[in-house]
Amino acid sequence: MAGIRKKPKSSGKYQGWFIDYKGDRKFFAGTKRKSETLRMAEKFEDDHRQVRLGYRPIPKKADKYKNKHITIISDEYLAWGKSQGGRGGKPWGKEHLKKRTSHLKWWEEKLSLEVMADLDGILARVEDILRELQLQNKSGKTLQNYAETLNSFCSWCIKRGYLGTNPLHDLAPFDTTPITIRRAMTEIEIVELFQAAPLERKFLYAVAFTTGLRAGELRSLTENHIDVENCGLILNAEWTKNRKPGLQPLPASLLGNLQKFAREKIAGKLYEKFYKNFEGIDLPENPLLYVPSHPAREMDKDLKIAGIHKTTSAGKLDFHACRVAFISYILEAGATVKEAQVLARHSTPDLTLNTYARANDSRLAALTEMVAGRLLFKSNSQALLTEDVVDNSPDFSTKTYQPNHHLPEKMHQKCALCVPKGESLPLPENCKLLINNNLQHFRGNGGGGIRTPVPRCFKTSVYMFSRLIVFSPY
Repeated sequence: MAGIRKKPKSSGKYQGWFIDYKGDRKFFAGTKRKSETLRMAEKFEDDHRQVRLGYRPIPKKADKYKNKHITIISDEYLAWGKSQGGRGGKPWGKEHLKKRTSHLKWWEEKLSLEVMADLDGILARVEDILRELQLQNKSGKTLQNYAETLNSFCSWCIKRGYLGTNPLHDLAPFDTTPITIRRAMTEIEIVELFQAAPLERKFLYAVAFTTGLRAGELRSLTENHIDVENCGLILNAEWTKNRKPGLQPLPASLLGNLQKFAREKIAGKLYEKFYKNFEGIDLPENPLLYVPSHPAREMDKDLKIAGIHKTTSAGKLDFHACRVAFISYILEAGATVKEAQVLARHSTPDLTLNTYARANDSRLAALTEMVAGRLLFKSNSQALLTEDVVDNSPDFSTKTYQPNHHLPEKMHQKCALCVPKGESLPLPENCKLLINNNLQHFRGNGGGGIRTPVPRCFKTSVYMFSRLIVFSPY
């Protein structure tokens, strides 16, 4: 039976009790009026009696938070993110935290959310709001970011008992395929960009193209992050995207000039000049490089001066395209998949190969010529394809193939990059394409014969940089 204590507590409120649907006695703090507290106890007991008889559903833990203001819960969610919401229990990154905070506030305004109960049945309204954004030509990635913020918040609330179920469980994902992709700049374009850029951005581009570091990571570098002994840059877990420390190799030809640039304190002077009106941006002491507040916008100016098209049929160029070029060139230089993944600091090789890496059309054509030079000959040293006759019949001869490297010019299948007109077909070990690209043939013991050429370079990033430009700004 429901009841109350005879005397109030020290706060002046009476304590009541009732029998819940399980048959257990539950106590609660009532009001300062004895009769009102007794009515509350009788009401609670009647509600639980109806649950026990099957007239009402069993109460859930989240029901007691239905009337709690959503701002209090969202602030707790953001505080958790600042403390341990990132990878490996580390805090969120500054940019990630900024986006989560703004997106949550945006959803509260759009959905008119005041208390936690307002989250019930919001799926249809959320889909309608996202469709409105889609009509505003927002990309699928942007739509997914907005949806993921609210979905992540709801999932976090479920784990802590603030919600019983996720109202966005059935929200379908958006197609995040980029509308326009970034392309890797050609070597000629990179040289022209260096010639057009001022000194401080030459260093910025040089480090970006040879390390693949992102704009935020470049902005966090200081003089103390230069490792002369290991010829690289020390990366701190506090500001890297993958939240892991590391050492990024740096070309030796760039390291000395970079130290000289840092000693002249040019980056610090530029930050004082252009960042004095910016709030909320934490700038490092003794910065190594000057990174503009909008690096892509400043890069557009340099592209225009250099006469480089920002957008072509192959894709667009922005500052993050420096990272695309870095990953593409290290793979072109002969890096293994694992080496490329480590240098790019990616969690999976799929992200390295299928999101960032770009194929070089000229190399594809050269490789095709090399394949044609090996395959389009019969055992009798007659070309399969000539100007006079096309013989499509296969040759099933069991004779051993003995290539003739002194074919007549009419029969000669030339490699477009290796063999000048009129010269004989070169031996593989004398191929100019292999020599110019510092490649060597690797012969296996079966399963396909000659393998893909591999480089002799000892540091992929150093080798790639030496192909681009001899950096000497002073």
